Amino acid sequence: MSRTLDQRLTQELAELAAADLGRLHRLLESPCARVVTVDGRQRINFASNDYLGLAAHPALARALADGALAWGAGSGAAHLVSGHLQPHAALAERLAEFTGFPGVLTFATGYLANLAVTPTLAGRGDAVFADKLNHASLIDAMQLAKANGATTQRYPHADLAALERLLAASPAQTKLIVSDTVFSMDGDLAPLPALHALAERYDAWLVLDDAHGFGVLGPQGRGSLAHFGLPADPRILLMGTLGKAAGVGGAFVAGSALAIDYLRNKARSYIFTTAAPPAVACALSASLDLIAAGDALRANLFARIAQLRDGLAGLPWHLPASPTAIQPLLVGDNAAALALARRLWENGLWVPAIRPPTVPKGTARLRISLSAAHTEADVAALIGALREAAAG
Repeated sequence: MSRTLDQRLTQELAELAAADLGRLHRLLESPCARVVTVDGRQRINFASNDYLGLAAHPALARALADGALAWGAGSGAAHLVSGHLQPHAALAERLAEFTGFPGVLTFATGYLANLAVTPTLAGRGDAVFADKLNHASLIDAMQLAKANGATTQRYPHADLAALERLLAASPAQTKLIVSDTVFSMDGDLAPLPALHALAERYDAWLVLDDAHGFGVLGPQGRGSLAHFGLPADPRILLMGTLGKAAGVGGAFVAGSALAIDYLRNKARSYIFTTAAPPAVACALSASLDLIAAGDALRANLFARIAQLRDGLAGLPWHLPASPTAIQPLLVGDNAAALALARRLWENGLWVPAIRPPTVPKGTARLRISLSAAHTEADVAALIGALREAAAG
């Protein structure tokens, strides 16, 4: 690499470090679980998205191992070439039944799934309306749609009046409303019934990312649409990730049979990538059984959420309203958020500090991620450590 390029990268990394925005890996030396060994130390894990505590579940490990023995380590090709194996088809059928939609495509990651939808449906002359706090993958999907000629507009977070003004003013023939269902850094829920009503009123697609709702919300963990009692409407395209509450990896997009057939034939991030290993699909089919039977897990998770929120009342840091497993404790300053995370770390608690550009400037926070695996004592330890830190 040239000296000029080296100098540029070195300077930019130094600027990140000076702004307390540098990032490094922590090394896990044990499976993802309630208590982990990380960087050589044992810590209570409040840093994962393993909302039901399934990532190290023996039944999933067995299903994954048995799937590899039966179907091999890899799929060998893209789905539409020769990589669509029987476990992939079985998983898609299970997900369609579970979500209530007629059609499903599976993906290796949620990022790929989101990149498949918006830029495939929206091109020249079309319009995309996206919540300002959407996940990075939805933002990138919107940018790809813009590159295809679509008009893109971001409305203030959950501001339905602003969204309706944009929809009413748009002459686009095809409109897409794009939103997270549970916002990944704030934990709040999108106003899905009102978004659905606007989609109907303005004849728009409603593209929803249920990464943090699937498996957690709704009857039997069927997700955010089920939580709100919304139907599997043909105008909805629902993305769900399978490496969070489901405990494994991958993602899916669910929708009408027509919409899914269209994506199968047109979505570049589906067509031009190797299918996930079939053993992953085997493990995910087993995970759906655990999710459906997981009412006790979800009950414990919501009990821990209530315990945490009650215990942190009155602290100097703001705890926004969040009914989900994601509990953000807003600190504001980058250095202060890092210092608070380090203090918890030294008390045996792993809670990550989240800083820009993941969150807006001036809103650095601790992202407390709760799991059904956490005990009352775990959450009490976190509350105690935060109260001690607040007291000085």
